[in-house]
Parts: sequence; C-alpha cells; structure tokens
Amino acid sequence: MVEVKEFDSETYDVIVVGAGHAGSEAALAAARMGEKTLLITINLDMVAFMPCNPSVGGPAKGIVVREVDALGGQMGKNIDKTYIQMRMLNTGKGPAVRALRAQADKNMYHRVMKDTLEQEPNLTLRQGIVEKLIVEDGVCKGVVSGTGAKYHAKTVVLTAGTASRGKIIIGELMYSSGPNNSIPSIKLSEDLEKHGFKLARFKTGTPPRVNKNTINFDETEEQPGDEEPNHFSFETPDAQYLKDQISCWMTYTNARTHKIIRDNLDRAPMFSGVIEGVGPRYCPSIEDKVVRFADKPRHQIFLEPEGRDTQEYYVGDFSTSMPEEIQLKMVHSVAGLENAQLMRPGYAIEYDVVEPWQLKLNMETKVIQNLFTAGQMNGTSGYEEAAGQGIMAGINAALRAQNKDPFILRRDQAYIGVMIDDLVTKGTNEPYRLLTSRAEYRLILRHDNADERLTKLGHDLGLINDDRYERFVDKWDAVTHEMHRLEKTMITPKMAEPFLSSLGLKGLKDGILADRFLRRPEVHYADIVAMIGEGGADVDRRVKEQVEIRVKYDGYIKKEQMKIDRLKKMESKKIPERLDYTKVNGLATEAVQKLSKINPETIAQASRISGVNPADIGILSVYIEQGKIAKTAM
Repeated sequence: MVEVKEFDSETYDVIVVGAGHAGSEAALAAARMGEKTLLITINLDMVAFMPCNPSVGGPAKGIVVREVDALGGQMGKNIDKTYIQMRMLNTGKGPAVRALRAQADKNMYHRVMKDTLEQEPNLTLRQGIVEKLIVEDGVCKGVVSGTGAKYHAKTVVLTAGTASRGKIIIGELMYSSGPNNSIPSIKLSEDLEKHGFKLARFKTGTPPRVNKNTINFDETEEQPGDEEPNHFSFETPDAQYLKDQISCWMTYTNARTHKIIRDNLDRAPMFSGVIEGVGPRYCPSIEDKVVRFADKPRHQIFLEPEGRDTQEYYVGDFSTSMPEEIQLKMVHSVAGLENAQLMRPGYAIEYDVVEPWQLKLNMETKVIQNLFTAGQMNGTSGYEEAAGQGIMAGINAALRAQNKDPFILRRDQAYIGVMIDDLVTKGTNEPYRLLTSRAEYRLILRHDNADERLTKLGHDLGLINDDRYERFVDKWDAVTHEMHRLEKTMITPKMAEPFLSSLGLKGLKDGILADRFLRRPEVHYADIVAMIGEGGADVDRRVKEQVEIRVKYDGYIKKEQMKIDRLKKMESKKIPERLDYTKVNGLATEAVQKLSKINPETIAQASRISGVNPADIGILSVYIEQGKIAKTAM
C-alpha cells in the first residue's frame, strides 16, 4: 500500500467536514458571519441529499426549520423553493402542536442548496475525504484529507453523519457504505477514537422505492396539499405559494403482509443478530412494528413522490432491511402495490455516533478544544435536527474564531435549545428524535412565533440583514397595535347580536371589550373584525394569527412565562469548570458520578441530569454560593 504524503494546503478561519443538512447550515452560518470557511465533503453530488424521506418538517421538526430560518439559516428558504406539496399538520389542535410539513423534490433540493453554497462569499466548497484531525496541545488546528492535503483553521466542525464507518445491510448482504451507496468515512472514526472520544453504534433505515407507473392509485387514499398558503421561511411571500402541488397517497399493510414478515423473521437482520446498532424507537422498521404491535391488524403506509422529474415513489413507514425477495413479497401484499415494480430495495445502515455527553452546550467537544460536532453523528435522527445543530455549531465555531462568547439557546427559547440540552445533559442510547412532548414550554415554542423568539438574536449575530429585521419589527409593532385596539374597543350587545344568534347563542346583556369577547371558544378574529372593522392596512394574515393566539391563550402563556422566569434564576447560577464533585460533601454517589461525567454548566442543567435529585441540587447550590470551589486537576 502506497503511503500518502501530507502537504500544507490553504488556511481558513472555519472548516466544516460534511455537506449534509448540518454541514450546509454550519458552513453558511460561519461564512455569513464573515469567516473564511471551507466546506469539504465526500461527494459534491450529495450536498444536502435526502437519503431517506424526501420531506422537511412535521411535529416539532417543522418548528425547528422555522427556528433555523428565524436565525438566518437556509433550510426553510430551500424547501420553499423546491417543495411539491405543503401541509399544515394538527390544524384541529392548539397552536403549540401545529407544524408544517413539505414534500420535497429531492434532486432539486440538493441542486438549489449546492448552488447557494457555491454562490456564498467567504465559502469554499470542495470534494474530499477527511481522515485525520490536526491537534496540538489539545486544540484542533485543522484536518488532513485522504490525498494528504492539510487544511488549517481556527475551528473545525465535524458533520460526518451516517457515513461514519457506515455499513449497509439488506438481509444477509452487508457491505461498507455511506447512505445511498456513497463512499463511507472510515479513518475519521478511527482517529476520533485515538483522541479519546467514546463512540457508539446506531442504526437507521429506509424503505423501498417503487415505480409510480406500477401503482394502482384507485386502491389508495389521496393526501392533497393545502390550498391556504404556508411557508417555512418568514421571508417567502404568499404570492409564491405553489398551486400545482403533487398529492401523496395512503394505504395499509394487512394480515398477509404481517404473515410474510413473521414467516421470515429468521432472515430479518433486526432479529437475527446481524444488526448490532440501536435503532430509532420513533421510526421503527415495519418488521419491528409487526412484532412489537402484534395486536394491530394493519399499519399506515404513505406513498410519496420523490420529485417532479422522477417516477420513484417512497414507501413511507415501510422501512425494512429484509432480503430483497422478501421485500418484494411484502410490497406486493399491500393494497395498490400488488404489481408495483421495485426500483430500490430498503436497507438498514449502521454508523458511528459521538456520544453527545462529550459536548458542551455550544456544540464544542470537551475532549478537544475548538472542535465542534453537529448532526446525525451526535445521535439525532432527522434532517431538521441536523440543520438545527448545524447552524448552532457554525455560529459557535465562528464566534470562537472571533474570540467572542458562545451563543447558547435555552430550553425556553427554542426547540433547538431543548434538543441540544437533551443531548448534552442526558445523552441518548438511541437515535434521538424531537417531539413536542420533550419541550416543557411548548406553548411558548410555537411554529408561528419563531421569529419573535429568535430573529433579534440572528440580527445581532449578523445573520439577519437590516431590511429583514425592519420588516420583522414592523410586523410585531402591528401585533402590539392591534392588541391594544382590541383591549380598548367595546362590543355592544347590538353589534354582537347577529353573530351570536347565528350560532343559537344568547345575546349580550352589557358591552364587552373586544379582546375579552375573542377569548370565547366560538369567536375568531374574523368575527371581531366583522363587528368593529379592520385595524388598518398593517393587519395582514400573520398579524391576525398572532393576535388571535395571544388573546385566546393569554392565561396559559402567562403561566408558562412565570415558570420560565423561575428557570432563568437557576440558569444564572453558573458552575465553575472542572469542579471536583468528590469534594462536595453530602452528594449521593450516583450524583457525583453523573455530574463528573456531564460537567454541567449551570445549576439548572445539573437539575436535569438523570440520577441527580433535588437534595443534591440543594447541596451543590449552597456549596457554590459559599465559594467552596475545588477544581479537578488538569
């Protein structure tokens, strides 16, 4: 084997390794903050590629995309340019769980993101395989590629994703590969282990793809897109909402499907012991569903187009690693797919994960200074989670290069903050997926108000330009103005009578302020306007939406805000770095072990560690307040 000679190449401020959804956001953030940035990836034809479901958004995940956009990121803009269907989910429920989901044209999504990266000033896009880190005295100074090129930088962000020692499994067939039969990254994982990182082995998977022309859509249920305009980016105008959308379709497994799976479990890698990695609990394979939910007579299957210029359809919720001939039988047992032609078989992929408790809240590793990680290699499971981590890692890598303080989002500020805190504080023993239930302040962290929560922060970082920021200020000024108008405008019994009688309700005895009348469950903002008139030209659709949500949920929002205010007091109590917890008298043994492993940055973070109880937190708080600080030796 010929030894590759190393040679010095260019010097940058920030280097990002991997151009998936995390890497793309990280590189764009760093470059837009003025840092000379290199984005190096294994294959330029897989920039922002979607190896699994060609979609963006969904419960909790859709809110993350809005948050990325509110900070000045790209994913929302990119999907708004390349979607083929858009739907708002959970419209029959409250605003805290509503979320947007878009079906993407996966090839167009990749092309538009690649073009964005190529056109970005301060950003160099390059193909190559990073195999080693350049580390001096515990500080990352750059990377070395497979060709021997040494790229130097002030900070490095790793976003290697499922390519990290990736292994594809289809039945008895196993081979080294990244997603979608791409080249895997082998030596980088080995190098991380040499530097002392603890790696875990996770597994995810993808379903078969079938030819649209061989699907009998008459046997399926249509799932059309929404007619009312919605967008992921706050900058996308309603006039650009796509009218010519492509439907998705729904069908179901049945007793025959389940019998085929049960009869062949001995050949299922998930059950035969071939797969060693831990799979995602919230996105299980179809064989796992059939075994775990044996009482269920059927499971939903979604048929989703992969783009306008392809006949490939993604068989959603049908992820499998069964042998190909078994997959074919399974597909043909499903209504509408009896004669479906298999274009690509499903597969499982195992890959390396950097156990996320080795990270700080700013995404920097505790093992090596100036090295940041983001995306699926941190143990998450989706494009959206990857993008959220990516923009945060890119921001913090740029701030470190500028010798500035880190940027950290709290749990009450963003789902991104919830995700990062969960990963760093609790770790994960399976591919992590964001859920609305993970956010204790989900009525505050809504789809509709991501700009209110984060756009000023994005502007302060230099990721939101002045024009966009002025539009944002104007919008929220209009919300405040309209709220004040409703608080002062009286609705008389005569004004309300036609509306109430149309619903068969009793009329008012006395006048009532408009905002109080709007709190009634049967009353909507449009009804109020019909009685008192518009508040002015500035009351557009988004302003009206905010006014109605704020008025109707005012009491609940205030209660959550009180909880947040109490949390901030705990977040303000900082824990010194490298505190020697063995010196804190009275801490339980488990608490000492967990606190030493995680090294929390605040008392609030320490309180969220599993195994650390309130008594431990009380002891630790008093210890720090009394100034009894014992640091671990370096």
